[in-house]
Amino acid sequence: MAFVPAGVSDTMSVKEDAKWLQWVTRQFETIAGEDRVINLQEFKTALNVKESFFAERFFTLFDSDGSGTITLQELQEGLTLLIHGNPMDKLKFLFQVYDVDGNGSIDVDELRTVLQSCLQESSISLPDEKLDQLTLALFESADKDCSGDITFEELQDELQRFPGVMENLTISAAHWLTPPTTQRRLHRPRPLTSAYWHNHRSWLFCLATYVGLHVLLFALAASAHRTLGISVMVAKGCGQCLNFDCSFIAVLMLRRCLTWLRTMWLAQVLPLDQNIQFHQLMGYVVVGLSLVHTVAHVVNFALQAQSESSSFQFWELLLTTRPGIGWVHGLASPTGVALLLLLLLMFACSSSCIRRHGHFEVFYWTHLSYLPMWILLILHGPNFWKWLLVPGIVFFLEKAIGLVVSRMAALSIVEVNLLPSKVTHLVIKRPPLFNYRPGDYLYLNIPTIARYEWHPFTISSAPEQKDTIWLHIRSEGQWTNRLYESFKASDPVDCDSKRLSKSLRMRRNQGRPQVSELSPENHQFCNIKCYINGPYGTPTRRIFASEHAVLIGAGIGITPFASILQSIMYRYQKRKRVCPNCQHSWMEGIQDDDMKLHKVDFIWINRHQRAFEWFVSLLTKLEMDQAEETQEGRFLELHMYMTSALDKNDMKAIGLQMALDLVAKKEKKDSITGLQTRTQPGRPDWNKVFQKVAMENKGKVQVFFCGSPALAKVLRVHCEQFGFRFFQENF
Repeated sequence: MAFVPAGVSDTMSVKEDAKWLQWVTRQFETIAGEDRVINLQEFKTALNVKESFFAERFFTLFDSDGSGTITLQELQEGLTLLIHGNPMDKLKFLFQVYDVDGNGSIDVDELRTVLQSCLQESSISLPDEKLDQLTLALFESADKDCSGDITFEELQDELQRFPGVMENLTISAAHWLTPPTTQRRLHRPRPLTSAYWHNHRSWLFCLATYVGLHVLLFALAASAHRTLGISVMVAKGCGQCLNFDCSFIAVLMLRRCLTWLRTMWLAQVLPLDQNIQFHQLMGYVVVGLSLVHTVAHVVNFALQAQSESSSFQFWELLLTTRPGIGWVHGLASPTGVALLLLLLLMFACSSSCIRRHGHFEVFYWTHLSYLPMWILLILHGPNFWKWLLVPGIVFFLEKAIGLVVSRMAALSIVEVNLLPSKVTHLVIKRPPLFNYRPGDYLYLNIPTIARYEWHPFTISSAPEQKDTIWLHIRSEGQWTNRLYESFKASDPVDCDSKRLSKSLRMRRNQGRPQVSELSPENHQFCNIKCYINGPYGTPTRRIFASEHAVLIGAGIGITPFASILQSIMYRYQKRKRVCPNCQHSWMEGIQDDDMKLHKVDFIWINRHQRAFEWFVSLLTKLEMDQAEETQEGRFLELHMYMTSALDKNDMKAIGLQMALDLVAKKEKKDSITGLQTRTQPGRPDWNKVFQKVAMENKGKVQVFFCGSPALAKVLRVHCEQFGFRFFQENF
């Protein structure tokens, strides 16, 4: 039984209709091939339908003549309905998809089959009991007359509870057969507008100072050698700038000093959060100035070699000590060549394709060439040691302190938990005097994995947790994959009972909720030697000084916020008071000295369902602590998004999303995560999210993000449009 829409193309203009038909014809020829018809397999592939149920139902309804294939005309009619049809025609099409046997009504078994296929299309896995519960909830809600069947009118009434859904109902992936439109790109504010300055003022100030300093240094050095010709002036000007850059570039990576500066008022002036970007910028400047400096000297040597008064050839001036150029035994030219080669090697091995694609060791060891480079620079330039004196002393002091502290005593990894999506949860015995703040990170070295490699990871436990430190590490690179595989292959029973008892006592003494989901086959007690270096501060230290904080984590990007949310929970419990007589609870109005928060919005975006298992118990505890608060008065608001789940407007998901909403309202619990907060399908609409935040008027809004750089760019632009401060987690 097929459905052929009548007159739906009237909703399009003649020009749009002609353009669309031309596009569909071209796409049809691509799919159909030589036989000029589309079979079921080709139809399923073209529309990217995962579950054969929907592919077969859509195919049957498109195949109006029941021939078992779809012609161009049949495809045009079906897609015209789905893309440009009116709400009533779309609803009739949806009803026929659900009415499997074609008897004009939907029974409970047909609805269960549809919902089961909806789950598979959205990559959601639920037990059969939950599927039955969802089916009955939707069926009982729609079957108003309790006849045991859902009629077309009853389905229409049920869909009326979801405004806007009927008008926008379509098949996701049907847009593949829609002509491409020129989408209006998100407008990024022009540099130096008020919105851009709001988020970049400290960076722009330091950048202007940096450029001005280089202009001044170049001008002074060039003017001092103006009698020696233009090539010497350029070489000396670049050399003076390189004196500053090559000595100051290492200061930007002094993490202990930067962490100390975050506690001072200078943190409001200096762009401490962009230290890595500034370090990279200076690296590019050093390479550029070095090339110009070298070319200027080569030109000068060529001119000297051609001069009748010169007794040296060009290659002698460039590569030997015979001309006596330089302040240490004529070493200026040979050391200059060596410096340029070392610099180019370091620059090439610092590219992202080297660092992030399994070759971190290459980046690490070539970057250590800064030590011979400093020695060569001292021999090369007569004044470089003066520039390096103070930064060099501070640099080596920090390195020495870090080496002594990290190697003072080996720590132990006492527990390991292998979580979904190849995430390794490490529990490390906390050393004495290891004081950190929520959101801080440390460097970890495990000799059994790699003796000389140190990698940064965010601390996911709260500072109030005294006995252990938690790290959640996602397997992305060579080292993290080796870590995960080593624990996956190890024998979890290779532990004695005393160690197990000790670990059990440690966990009970902490008296805190367990965030990670423990499973016997993936949970091990162990005693593996490791070293840590830190802690180091991050932009998230500003959260407790914010008035309205929006925390956005994508995937494993929740880890800095896990520590923060746990710390919030501890402080929340500290302020909570309970009457001993009536058990009435209330919150004291006194806040911590370093906590000005009035409201926290936590947004967590995951692709897969199992990814939410990492910290569900923590979020559940946070919700329980606020159970007595009204929705408007809640201090913490959670927002969960699952990007693999299809939106409510999709015909392959509307039934499931309706059922999930009904069960969530009835049980006050989300069927996907178990939280009170309903998990939303798809990606957030950032305009709507930030508009809601702005309308709450809880104080100045600051947005903190940890996740992919691509999403960070999108969020930064939206924050500039709304006038919010934006901070991104960087290592």
